[in-house]
Amino acid sequence: MGRRGQPELVEQLAEAATLDERLRALASERDDLRQRINEASQEVGALMRAGRRDEGEAKRAESRALGDKESIVATDVATVEAALRDVLLRIPNVPSDLAPDGADEADNPVVKAVGDPGAFGEHHRVPHWEIGAQLGILDNERAVKISGAMFTLQRGLGATLARALCQLALDRNADAYEEVRPPTLVTTATLTATGQLPKFADDAFAVERDDLWCIPTAEVPLTSLAAGEVLEEAELPVRLMAATSCYRREAGSAGRDTRGMLRAHEFDKVEILAYATPAQAPAMLDEILGRAEATIAALGLTYRIIEICTGDLGQSHHRSFDIEVWAPGVGAWLEVSSCSWFSDYQARRANIRYRPAGAKGTEIVHTLNGSALAVPRVWAAILETYRRPDGGVDLPEVLHPYLRGHTEIPPR
Repeated sequence: MGRRGQPELVEQLAEAATLDERLRALASERDDLRQRINEASQEVGALMRAGRRDEGEAKRAESRALGDKESIVATDVATVEAALRDVLLRIPNVPSDLAPDGADEADNPVVKAVGDPGAFGEHHRVPHWEIGAQLGILDNERAVKISGAMFTLQRGLGATLARALCQLALDRNADAYEEVRPPTLVTTATLTATGQLPKFADDAFAVERDDLWCIPTAEVPLTSLAAGEVLEEAELPVRLMAATSCYRREAGSAGRDTRGMLRAHEFDKVEILAYATPAQAPAMLDEILGRAEATIAALGLTYRIIEICTGDLGQSHHRSFDIEVWAPGVGAWLEVSSCSWFSDYQARRANIRYRPAGAKGTEIVHTLNGSALAVPRVWAAILETYRRPDGGVDLPEVLHPYLRGHTEIPPR
């Protein structure tokens, strides 16, 4: 845990140890009281049957007093148990030995780069929100009118492009991944399993009346698909994919990167996810990252892959890589995919197990996932990368089968 560079974790772990010790003592006291109550009840019956009524009533009074005390201790057990669970849910995953050490995102090493960010001309250096408005395919003013700030609205070929990107990502992974269309509203337990709760409650949209949450990513329902189940080792790895809308309050991002498509409360994304044995997990991470990279490469975008250092790892992450594309119009690298291995951190919360071949007992699976394609920033990078001097935009050839015969967005 020290590799994460979070001194407060020492205090959290100490608090957890103290609460655990207190819980064990209280649970032992409660169980002892319950045994004494049971013994007293048996004695009451025996005394009454023997005609020793006065002694029986005295023993009954003693049993009631023990019951009152047990009720108080049981309440204390529940209180301490809830406090311990809350502390444990906030403790992050242990970083992989392979994850690079570092303090923050500045220490994330670039492991691969494709394309030259300096190779773009002046006609590329126009931000996508200006391109989108000029071409009539991005209408965020009406999105704000309909839903408020940080919502987007694509029109015409802009909407077609967004849909085409999702279908491309699904088709490129359909050879190995089962397509699922999960609910986009989930229970508190489901959101807790992946680590979003309780830490990131402020970043999530809640439907409080029904105790449901809007998913921030399809990772959430896909991870809990096998919650409480025992899989056979022969079934693993299980590969799943889903195209869904995703909802993020972005509570900590007010005023930051909110123009155009860079950061929005609602967006579409294709997620790929796997359950695996611990032995299968490293190769599975390579596979997920390779598939996400191949789609970005097929779109002809300039991109790089960075590995996330220990000080920048998300709470649930054991090891993680990000794919970033260069957007010449905004002059910035945009994260478009995060591919991660969570070891048993999520599956332990969701109670997803597997039975090793020939074994009597069970083990906890490992979970992994990646953004096969998140629409907004890829959409933005395509407009800026493929803009022509006349203001039109050529569309990547790999998308042509999904564009109803269109190969460009013509200038207006």
